[in-house]
Amino acid sequence: MKVLQLLPTLAMGDAIGNDVRALDKVIRGMGYQTGIYAEVIDGRLPEGTAQQVEKMPRLSGEDVILYHMSTGSELNFSLEKYPCRKLMVFHNITPPRFFKGYNEAAMESAEYGMRGLCHLADKVDGCMADSAYNGDVLRELNYRCPITVRPILIPFADYAKTPDQSVMEHYQDDGYTNFIFVGRVAPNKKQEDVIRAFYCYKKYCNPKSRLFIVGSYNGMERYYHRLRRYVGALELDNVVFTGHIPFAQILAYYHLADLFLCMSDHEGFCVPLVEAMYFNLPILAYDSSAISDTLGGSGILLPTNDPMEAALAADHVLRNAELRREIVAEQHRRQQEFAYPEIRKVFESQLRQFIDTVPPVSKKRK
Repeated sequence: MKVLQLLPTLAMGDAIGNDVRALDKVIRGMGYQTGIYAEVIDGRLPEGTAQQVEKMPRLSGEDVILYHMSTGSELNFSLEKYPCRKLMVFHNITPPRFFKGYNEAAMESAEYGMRGLCHLADKVDGCMADSAYNGDVLRELNYRCPITVRPILIPFADYAKTPDQSVMEHYQDDGYTNFIFVGRVAPNKKQEDVIRAFYCYKKYCNPKSRLFIVGSYNGMERYYHRLRRYVGALELDNVVFTGHIPFAQILAYYHLADLFLCMSDHEGFCVPLVEAMYFNLPILAYDSSAISDTLGGSGILLPTNDPMEAALAADHVLRNAELRREIVAEQHRRQQEFAYPEIRKVFESQLRQFIDTVPPVSKKRK
């Protein structure tokens, strides 16, 4: 029996790509014939990691396709043609409205993705959602198939690698308090709200502070330039936009940070929250979308995106060593729930249940 993974784009280093590659090893370890197939394959990936969609082998009714859904693609409308069982892994789609005025192509892709997501509602036999929030999105779109929650597999071993020493030496031990937010620079992530909160903190709580905004702005240059103008209008110094940087530099900024501040308005999971847990950074996050699901009772949830409220909460955490220890300890507990062995067990159990309970296509009523 074959259990194959299918997706529009397999990228190097992003959360979905990491998840797909990790699942490939798990599926292989379960004894199934497997492989990764994509329309677009990142050229930086090792040769043989994946193959083009047209090279998929012949499928039978008992075989399974794990389809990773996160964007607009023709695959969303052709998946039903494959004569096998279909299990969709839903990673969320950013609502198109966020991209309006910044990137029309991204907005159209998101709209196309939403049409595809609606189309698939009665075309798949089961769904795995990254978060309870994502599961609720599917139910709102009238998905009637079984929906389970399975957080993505996160390669924690990578975070133990050596951070970039030039970045460390540039900022280390200079007496500054460092805020950090990690994630692509995009309107749904509301970097302007992070900047507003940091401005309040710097002005009213601690002038010797700095903000690291770590993430690529490729494709979102209009939004990025608007953020830079906003920083200038506030006459705010010590705001560092890294742009796209090597992984070792990302690690360095995590090591330098004192607090992780997330004001995102839409997340399907938000891997950087779990990364912050790993680096023992106290987390303050606006309670939107899947944020509370990922934090799982850890960190500090902000009920609004009010910048002064966020600044005062950050100041309270940073001045209270005992509170920080408590927050970090609870986050460490939550991070252990995302450990590779734990998520692997969840995935194996859910995949076996799907295979055992969903009959082969030939035996199902057409």
